[in-house]
Amino acid sequence: MTFYQQQVLALQKSLYPHEDLGEKVIRVKEYIDRHYGCVIHLDAMAREACMSKFHFIRLFRKYYGRTPHAYLREVRLMHAKRLLSSGVPIRNVCFAVGFESVPSFTRLYKSVAGVTPKKAIPDKKVPGGTPIFIKKTP
Repeated sequence: MTFYQQQVLALQKSLYPHEDLGEKVIRVKEYIDRHYGCVIHLDAMAREACMSKFHFIRLFRKYYGRTPHAYLREVRLMHAKRLLSSGVPIRNVCFAVGFESVPSFTRLYKSVAGVTPKKAIPDKKVPGGTPIFIKKTP
């Protein structure tokens, strides 16, 4: 075993002394990845990991650098972007990825993407989608 591998193992043991807890957190993350379109409550995620919701949030953040809610939102928005770019109507995308209202979806999408979902839908009149810069001719 190399010095580097020994250092990684020592660091891993100090950061993650209970490997089974890490496996549980990973299992919940994979659950989020598969069921992002469903209603997923923090209590249910913590129950799946067999720990309190406060401990679960701390461990999830330690492993993934964000809270479970932030990760779920990120996954939903990633899938929403893909669906919108394929021309699926905003309302259908909103409910397909797990949001409960179109206005809240629109606000969140705009705050993250910088544009509204309507502008993310490809323009059927312009080949290749909506142009980013429109050059006006005099």
